[in-house]
Amino acid sequence: MRRSDRLAELNRVSRQYLASYVLFNQAVADRLGMHPTDVQCLNLLTLEAESRTTGQIAELTGLTSGSATRLVDRLERAGYVRRERDTGDRRKVLVHLVDEGIAEFGRMWAELSQGWDAVFDGYTEKELALLVRHMRRTIELSAAQRDRLGTGSARG
Repeated sequence: MRRSDRLAELNRVSRQYLASYVLFNQAVADRLGMHPTDVQCLNLLTLEAESRTTGQIAELTGLTSGSATRLVDRLERAGYVRRERDTGDRRKVLVHLVDEGIAEFGRMWAELSQGWDAVFDGYTEKELALLVRHMRRTIELSAAQRDRLGTGSARG
């Protein structure tokens, strides 16, 4: 297969992959009674070692500060996070994960991840390293494109 044909195939399959993940994320959000963005923010927060301010959550997600505040409000009402004054700097309010809510979130992801883990069974270490490299580059590009869209420069 020629490189141009392979790249065209990769383009098509990438779009299908992204669409399938967005639709999967919507199904997860529906099951949890949440907004899809809230699910992914919660997902990102569970990967972070430390509590974050709402401003840091805005940076992490690419949301405006107002949108991030409303997102944290929804997560707090749902029992996934709580706000607490930073003991080191009383001007800051940190968003902490609530263990009980996160445990339920984790159980749902554990149930769903069983099939995902099997997807990688046939890959060599070298192939897995390539996938990780690709995903990291995709994360970087997605963040750059989000920034570009946020400035309005993508429109024209």
